[in-house]
Amino acid sequence: MKKFRLKRWMIVVVILAMAVILVTVVNRWKKNDADTAMNDPLSVVGDIVMIPGRWFGSIDSLSRLVNTYEENKNLKGEIEQHDDLKQNVKNQAQEIERLKVEEELSKTLTDYEKVSATVITRSPDTWQDELIVDRGSDDGVTENMAVMSQKGVIGRVTEVREQSSKIELLTSDNQNSNHFPIKIGTNNGESFGILNKYEEKKQQLIASQVTKEKEIKEGDVVRTSGLGGNSPADLVIGTVVKVKPSSNGIDFEVYVKPYAQMYDISFVTIIKGMAE
Repeated sequence: MKKFRLKRWMIVVVILAMAVILVTVVNRWKKNDADTAMNDPLSVVGDIVMIPGRWFGSIDSLSRLVNTYEENKNLKGEIEQHDDLKQNVKNQAQEIERLKVEEELSKTLTDYEKVSATVITRSPDTWQDELIVDRGSDDGVTENMAVMSQKGVIGRVTEVREQSSKIELLTSDNQNSNHFPIKIGTNNGESFGILNKYEEKKQQLIASQVTKEKEIKEGDVVRTSGLGGNSPADLVIGTVVKVKPSSNGIDFEVYVKPYAQMYDISFVTIIKGMAE
């Protein structure tokens, strides 16, 4: 269809060129009187003889223009393909780096029975709350298992099917099912609390009901305590950023910077339990 339109356009241009040339010749005849026309017949004949040459010259120029257009179009397509290839290579390199990080995490979890999984679904509408991975009951996954990614805990399994599982993230607003009993290691011992909130603006987790029996300071490591019975102890979560008194004036709130990048998760490690 495009070639047909192009040919039709070329025909129109050629006809217009012919018309312009004819009008030019006619005007010249009108301007010359009869004596001039008789005295200079070769000039008129020369104009008529050159008309076909002008036609063919116009056609040749038009053909070159069309060829240039097609070449530019093809070149543009090649450039776009090259850009797509570069982006694909970049994406693959990023995936390889994420796999390396997950492999390093797995090496630190020798005391635990675990299974690796790939994120297959993460909706923009629930990006902060949950994701779905490609491991399920067929792989021994059960509800309430702790889930890690990159360098720390990111959430817990809340739904399990045969070949997939839903993971609720620590960044979720659902405080009913995402409480994590935690402990904070200090120079003087350990303090305990519940990890159950998330400050989206600061991208920090919040542990409440923390008893400040020990001096907690910035940089102290936060781990799972294992007291809830749903997850093993000593899985790392992040580091302390800030400590402040709770609104009840009895205990404290501890702000935690997670080890994992919560908004960039491609692979996870599901902790099934302590290794036997």
